[in-house]
Amino acid sequence: MSQDKRRRTRVQGGWAVTEKAKRSDADKTKVPPAPAWLAKTVDVPQQTTRQKFVYEETTEELEHVEKERLLDKAGVYDLSLGPSGVSRVKLFPNFLEKAECDAMFETLYDNLPWRQKSDVINGVKYLQPRMTLWLGPLPYSYSGVTHEANNDWPPVIQRLKDHLEESTGLCFNSVLANLYHNGHDHLPWHSDNEKGMGQNPTIASVSLGDSRMFELRKKPPVEQPDDFSNTPRVKIPLDAGTLLIMEGTIQDDWQHRVPKEYHDRGPRINLTFRVIHRE
Repeated sequence: MSQDKRRRTRVQGGWAVTEKAKRSDADKTKVPPAPAWLAKTVDVPQQTTRQKFVYEETTEELEHVEKERLLDKAGVYDLSLGPSGVSRVKLFPNFLEKAECDAMFETLYDNLPWRQKSDVINGVKYLQPRMTLWLGPLPYSYSGVTHEANNDWPPVIQRLKDHLEESTGLCFNSVLANLYHNGHDHLPWHSDNEKGMGQNPTIASVSLGDSRMFELRKKPPVEQPDDFSNTPRVKIPLDAGTLLIMEGTIQDDWQHRVPKEYHDRGPRINLTFRVIHRE
């Protein structure tokens, strides 16, 4: 994205206010109130919550409905129920308003110290097809990559974290930011099941910039661990401002990815908030 284009498209919103010029109300994000369905949580002892919520709506159960399903409406979706528990996603397509998304995207795209790391797959090192930034009190390692502890939280991400925690009742201490420059940048199939994440971690993902498809597939039976041909799959379009929460046993029972796309896609930033524990 050229400097001229960024200047033309820049939106001066609450997320873009500098510390010196910040008004007394700058920390308050102008967003719609959180919907009632956000209150439903899986009983996971490892995930700290600020308060208990009462949920009165019906959850849609997707397992055994069809092999592939598109989710594009706000709601709570139970993807599967197994011996280890419920795998659940919560989708809120309008968590942030467009003006706030535009301002936040421009600030993060221009100012974060993005880095391209290397994955190790089957003993071979590959450059990750995206750029990343880690923020958190502890290191985070996966697929041969290690992000060192980094407590230098940009104010814009700290404000988003505060708003996210206030809206959901959850608490997070870390975030992995991903920058996808175009449709060829992608995230391969994986589960966020590293030991430092704890058992049944809750991950909250906020999307900025261009839209991308997010896909999940259920892990096959243990006797056929590499055969995904008949496993259920779910597709979720993630537009700017969308909040997606994964919770319960979803990291044990499902994998997810952001696939390559072969038509024009602009840059996208994804912020995945989580809790990291000392191993």
